[in-house]
Amino acid sequence: MSPIPPTEAGGPGRLALGHRTEDGVRLASLLWELGPGWRAVSSAMLGGGIGPAQWVLNAQVPGGYARMDPVEHLLEMAPPGPGVGMLTAASVGRFTRAADGGAHAVATVGLRVPTWAAAPEGAPDPELAPVYLPGTINIIAAVPVAMSDAALVNAVMTVTEAKTQALIEEGFPCTGTASDAVCVLARADGPEELFGGPRSVWGARLARAVHRAVRRGARDWAGHDSSRAARRAR
Repeated sequence: MSPIPPTEAGGPGRLALGHRTEDGVRLASLLWELGPGWRAVSSAMLGGGIGPAQWVLNAQVPGGYARMDPVEHLLEMAPPGPGVGMLTAASVGRFTRAADGGAHAVATVGLRVPTWAAAPEGAPDPELAPVYLPGTINIIAAVPVAMSDAALVNAVMTVTEAKTQALIEEGFPCTGTASDAVCVLARADGPEELFGGPRSVWGARLARAVHRAVRRGARDWAGHDSSRAARRAR
């Protein structure tokens, strides 16, 4: 893993980008190591739910990913200790990040199949097959304060709303993709914030950081995808 040089986006801990080769394909992995003293709420397959987290791994896999043991696959790549691991078919090396008032966000954005959350029943959606198709928009966000369980869940809602706002503003008529993943990290000690909504102090900062990171990622994806006009027209 090669450390990512600090920028104005900064962030706690150490962010590093690494590469591996699987089946002849060079794939990137982004590891955010925060160390002890943090806990996370996440929808990820590895380390999902609410619990302690010392690191978050966002690993790229091929678009035709077919392994039926994604958790074991993530554990093969993960460092020791408690953490969160997620997979994506998006180009991890093209990650984007942003910060706002101490809140930090890192996103990998792929919009091969933009999807509305409330799609008609029975409508075909290629993003849903195979079952373990990896998420294409993964977001990792962190705040330097403690949050109650309820505030963490509220923060996930806020992050998701900010993601959707960014996508629509960039011209993608969708709420995301069918297999997006999110992880929000907060300190494990100290006075707990009770709210994580978009008008709370830290929820607002999270929303702005995520919004900027996802907008940059969506813009970058559109600029490097030859069929972007067709994607936006869905």
